[in-house]
Amino acid sequence: MLMTAEPSKTVSQAINQRDLRTALGQFATGVTTIVTRDATGALTGLTANSFTSVSLDPPLVLWSLRRAARSYEAFRNCGYFVINVLAEHQVSVAQQFSARTEDRFSGISWTPSPVSKLPIIDSVAAWFECKNLNVYEAGDHTIFVGEVCRFAHEERAPLLFHAGAYAQSDRFRLS
Repeated sequence: MLMTAEPSKTVSQAINQRDLRTALGQFATGVTTIVTRDATGALTGLTANSFTSVSLDPPLVLWSLRRAARSYEAFRNCGYFVINVLAEHQVSVAQQFSARTEDRFSGISWTPSPVSKLPIIDSVAAWFECKNLNVYEAGDHTIFVGEVCRFAHEERAPLLFHAGAYAQSDRFRLS
């Protein structure tokens, strides 16, 4: 049984949202572009850093989207979406997919995914073609759980987001 609890109004009112956002920004994340088609068949996509793995068996991932987003209905009602994990050289792709522009795909080189024919952006670190399995309302966002149908990856350093800015990793191994 799924249990949920309403956030305490006292706690919500006491938290400064700007300070909370700054604190949350201390957790470095990867940067993705997530794409689908809307009800008319037009491509839509966005930049998101709320991506994470959920399960290996079955293969599940999740990400979240603010319900006020322009592309919300397209993702809420889609059958499939593709998550493109951006490589460190793809800051311009992240910026383009987060800009308020009509055609976020303009000038972006991509190939169609195997099942849904959605865009796999060229030179990404990894991509995941997902069946839109479950959606959960959570505060002002919706959590999308996708079942991974197909995926691939390359040995490319990922693009990171930390403290409100794009960042690059400095990889090292502990001995």
